[in-house]
Amino acid sequence: MNEALPLERVLIVDDHGLVRDGLRAVLLSSFPACEIAEAGSFSEALDQLEAQPDIDIVLLDLNIPDATRFSALEQLRGDFPSLPVVMVSGSYDRVTVRDALAAGAAGFLPKTLDRETILDAIQQILAGEIYVPQEFQTDAVAEEEESIRQLIENLTPQQRVVLGRLVAGRLNKQIAHELDISMTTVKAHVSAILCKLNVFSRTQAVILANKIGFDG
Repeated sequence: MNEALPLERVLIVDDHGLVRDGLRAVLLSSFPACEIAEAGSFSEALDQLEAQPDIDIVLLDLNIPDATRFSALEQLRGDFPSLPVVMVSGSYDRVTVRDALAAGAAGFLPKTLDRETILDAIQQILAGEIYVPQEFQTDAVAEEEESIRQLIENLTPQQRVVLGRLVAGRLNKQIAHELDISMTTVKAHVSAILCKLNVFSRTQAVILANKIGFDG
């Protein structure tokens, strides 16, 4: 694995203490200085996020009490759009993984994964990638590319132009100058692009665009 990206604060949301302990041990083995918060229910998770708004990533059990299926994920994506939320589950299938990603999950971690694979997955997610279990990756690539095309097609013409500039590495100031628009307008376009592409950052938007060769 390449040099580890920093991970400072994690929230583990699972109603089983043994699972939380296991994930904590795995994370601390690679990120010994990481601050790890825990919650045994979704309501506790919301309290933790309110008390610690600078959490880097959430590991969320698919079957957490006081939430139904992806309702917790969807609420977190709505309330904290820049926060990566990773679904964790002991039982899963192709449809569950697909639906989790469609609902905005930054990845899907089976509880059966070994330590190294979990850490590799976390690194991918920190780098802006979306982690999918190995057995689903071939199908997931084709589905993801088609999904990306549809998302980009739903952008307005001006938003697609701005996305093309992001792919080219332009800063907001440069985009404003090249398109002869205000910085406020550029920021509004970028925010709309992130929302429509269901991503957390400019980096992720560029990664998605590059996956289908979009350049504006």
